[in-house]
Amino acid sequence: MNWRYSKWDDSYKLLKDLNSLRSLFNYLLLQSNGDVLEVIQWMKYLQKRNFINSDLNLDDFLDELIHEQLILQEDEGFKLTAKGEHQLRQDSLALVFGNLRKSGLGTHRVPYAGEGGEPLTETRPYIFGDDINDIDPMGTLHNALIRSGIEDISISEEDVEVYEREHLSDCATVLLIDISHSMIIYGEDRITPAKQVALALTELILTRFPKDKLHIVVFGDDAYEITIKDLPYLTVGPYHTNTKAGLQLAQVLLRRLKYLNKQIFMITDGKPSAIFDQGKLYKNPYGLDPKIVNQTLEEASICRRNKITVTTFMVTQDPYLVEFVDNFTKINHGRAYYTSPQTLGEYIFVDYMKNRKRHLS
Repeated sequence: MNWRYSKWDDSYKLLKDLNSLRSLFNYLLLQSNGDVLEVIQWMKYLQKRNFINSDLNLDDFLDELIHEQLILQEDEGFKLTAKGEHQLRQDSLALVFGNLRKSGLGTHRVPYAGEGGEPLTETRPYIFGDDINDIDPMGTLHNALIRSGIEDISISEEDVEVYEREHLSDCATVLLIDISHSMIIYGEDRITPAKQVALALTELILTRFPKDKLHIVVFGDDAYEITIKDLPYLTVGPYHTNTKAGLQLAQVLLRRLKYLNKQIFMITDGKPSAIFDQGKLYKNPYGLDPKIVNQTLEEASICRRNKITVTTFMVTQDPYLVEFVDNFTKINHGRAYYTSPQTLGEYIFVDYMKNRKRHLS
């Protein structure tokens, strides 16, 4: 077997950042597109090269994974179980979004009060069943003083004031994932961090917003829908980047759903290089073709008119690609997170809805 694959070149640099053998196993699973046997062979190879402690028994580690039903042994080798796929999503969520908890990512706020959101400054009379943590002590005391006077103050149920809470509505989300060849062709592995972000977003939505509707779409020369189960096994193809096709399919899926909030999360290296023109694929992989760029930006505008916010996760920071995503995000009035494969979890966050930019690390 030939071990000299370019996609593994950065793995050695990342080993020191992975705090456990389990984290390394999950990381390599994404790089190997879910091939458990290949991961096991790689871990043994890395141990021979002293990147893994020689005192660790990898056979025992493998038995532990089988015992925990994270992988399943078959006649032809091993495969990842549904429980193992779930652990991949959980591990990705902790890795990718550990530093983004205060960014507001994933919330679906609407401009009226209700249950379940952040406390507001406005108050209202207490209703049986309200959370006691929402009681406004000063407002309650004020009501009691008005009713009973300062000399014989007492508090009754009718005096109690509670803070309103910002309503969080259900949301329909399409997760768009770039599987074009540029995600790996330029000397760095971008598809592995892209899959980590995709798994993390999926787990975030499934656990934090279980009532939300989630679709997953991949785009290369064209766009098509996949299932959550397919995520760990995604591979890049010999494809160009038809961002327009991905956005169009996402809008078709969202139009079918009767949700108040609709959004798109797009994970890409930023460069659109193809569109369909009169039924044929028009492509230009060199630079930013104005014909392709303009039609892609028009989709950003259409999304905005349809009240669909696009949040872009860009897994590279090449200057001219950043410029495209910057323009795209401004037109859509959306958000963008800029990172790199080497600094996943550290982002430059741009929110054009609130005109702010900050570093998250």
